[in-house]
Amino acid sequence: MTNKPSTPEPEILQPQQCWELLRGVSVGRLAVWVIDHPDIFPINYKVDHGTLVFRTGEGTKLHSALGETPVALEADGVNPDNGVAWSVVVKGQAGAIKLTQEVLDTVGLLLFPWQAGRKDHFIRIVPTSITGRRFTVTPPLTWWSPLDDATRAGLE
Repeated sequence: MTNKPSTPEPEILQPQQCWELLRGVSVGRLAVWVIDHPDIFPINYKVDHGTLVFRTGEGTKLHSALGETPVALEADGVNPDNGVAWSVVVKGQAGAIKLTQEVLDTVGLLLFPWQAGRKDHFIRIVPTSITGRRFTVTPPLTWWSPLDDATRAGLE
């Protein structure tokens, strides 16, 4: 018998639910492979017909995203009223949007990066997978591990 409260299992989200959540936020973290290590960049994005589009300038993010290695984007959120959080991960291939009509179409998405500067490159992530989960945030006072007792004992 244990005094630990039961932790509800996270809800695995269906792809349609993931897309709905992605439409509700505009900032995510783009994971790319840079030469010999992973790197992560915050980006502003928009959902566009089952893909994700973002703008960027010249640099590591652009060149790494357009390489042969797939990319991943993670976005998340939490409802402070009910303590329910979610996380969605999109994995896929990124490609530059170059055709004039496609560029004009992406301008209509109203992509507004937070950081000032030239953001002349429009990039589209075409997903190969999308996964997500929703869960209740555990109040900090209910967290416990054997290390917690060891830390307390060392302080006494």
